[in-house]
Amino acid sequence: MKKILLLSDTHSYIDDRILEYAQQADEIWHAGDIGDISVTDKLAAIKPLRAVYGNIDDHKVRGEFPLNNRFILEGVDVWITHIGGYPGKYNPAIRNEIYTNPPKLFICGHSHILKVMPDKKVGLIHMNPGAVGKHGFQKVRTMLRFELNAGKIENLEVIEFAK
Repeated sequence: MKKILLLSDTHSYIDDRILEYAQQADEIWHAGDIGDISVTDKLAAIKPLRAVYGNIDDHKVRGEFPLNNRFILEGVDVWITHIGGYPGKYNPAIRNEIYTNPPKLFICGHSHILKVMPDKKVGLIHMNPGAVGKHGFQKVRTMLRFELNAGKIENLEVIEFAK
């Protein structure tokens, strides 16, 4: 069993409350728009980090993290990308792969809108943790945490902060 903290769209912002939640996780996943590389440096100093770069990220972040990160953890096939879309509206650059070789858990960021929904057509769960940074239109900053356990996604929680 692994406890996951999922965040996105930090836009160079990190605070002690985010880091407190990071301490409680087994792994931290960042779905892009990291901003300053110091954000991921702080997270990686706490727990193992998996991340992708987003559209605002510079050459340092892009040199450190991939556009797509696909892996299997605790029996769950996971795909993280920044601009992925959502069920019925996937990014055209990845749509074919989603339909022909779907992961069990598809994660993206970019929209700043927290969304968790199934795609019953292909049998995956889509997660977007929203934005935990202070830049953007969101009224509430959000992250997700959950557990992966023997092929299952369990105990999903939404974490909210005032903007």
